[in-house]
Amino acid sequence: MDWIFLIIAAFLAGALNAVAGGGTFLTLPALIYAGIPPVSANATSTLAVFPGYLGAAIGYRHHLGEMDRKDLYLYVTIAATGGLIGSLLLLISSNTFFSFLIPWLLLFATLIFAFGQSVATWLQDQSKDTGRFQHVFLFLICIYGGYFNGGLGIILLAAFLTFGLTSMGLMNGLKNGLSLILSIVSVLTFIWAGLIVWPQALSMMAASTIGGYFGARWAMRLPDRILRGFIIIIGTSMTFIFFTRQ
Repeated sequence: MDWIFLIIAAFLAGALNAVAGGGTFLTLPALIYAGIPPVSANATSTLAVFPGYLGAAIGYRHHLGEMDRKDLYLYVTIAATGGLIGSLLLLISSNTFFSFLIPWLLLFATLIFAFGQSVATWLQDQSKDTGRFQHVFLFLICIYGGYFNGGLGIILLAAFLTFGLTSMGLMNGLKNGLSLILSIVSVLTFIWAGLIVWPQALSMMAASTIGGYFGARWAMRLPDRILRGFIIIIGTSMTFIFFTRQ
């Protein structure tokens, strides 16, 4: 029953990551429930969900073609560098203070996503050099993603709205592509540190890949207004859950 539970959680996490993010909040509790120590569960969860980003990125590959190649390569470099720094910080620091920050970060991201268009307009009016702000903001988000993957999709979508992006297809494609690059770097760090529980990780990787592919296909069939509302509900729910846990 534990194995069935883990596979179902990984499939749903892959689909959720493709649509809005937050799949870690399914896989991490499932691994802990199955008896994996929390630190290893966190590392194994990161490995379990990252192939789902690959499946989702494949599903959104046509949307990624809408973005300028130079900007895309720069974003990939930022994601890889930030993910490496974040994963190294996880190995040398305690989760206590960051756990306290998680609900506040999720609340901030959900508010940014809900009012992202207005924020983007304000930023464009206030600054003539929004590019530098965008790169620094994305870099900090990727450090967060390398340190703790939970809620990364919500925060990335919120950031893309402040960048002035409007296409949900392009934003979801970028979200999953950058999350994939970031997670590969983090996973290699966790493998080097010996934190991965391999039998569970391999089964969940396969399930999350399938879930990510189908999640991307389902998301592209939804109108933008419905998808935006769904993402805001997910962000609000995760924020409430983490505040309650504190």
